[in-house]
Amino acid sequence: MTQAGTKDHPITIEPIAGRVRVVWRGRTIGETTRALELAEAGYKPVAYIPREDVDMRFLDRTDRVTTCPYKGEANYYAIRDDDARDDNAVWTYEHPKGSVGEIAAHLAFYPNHVEIVRAG
Repeated sequence: MTQAGTKDHPITIEPIAGRVRVVWRGRTIGETTRALELAEAGYKPVAYIPREDVDMRFLDRTDRVTTCPYKGEANYYAIRDDDARDDNAVWTYEHPKGSVGEIAAHLAFYPNHVEIVRAG
């Protein structure tokens, strides 16, 4: 387990045991046994999926960029197919701050756009 952040804003990162699937509009767009869970301060834990375990054909980079003082600069993607598009539904820290470096090359998904299915 990795510990980062500050005393007032703790961050932990640890592997998720078992298989994790990312389901968008009934379609599996990602599946891995190498997901990480990032728990940050009072927020709900977030699954980070290795980019190579996500079908990137469904993702389009958007112009949105935000900055977290603890993790760094986040870039965003839309999820889309021929019938639907959910803008800024995915984020990634391509060059995260050193203390959370293991989330580089991982993608996180907003739970109001996808279902994260865990199978232990």
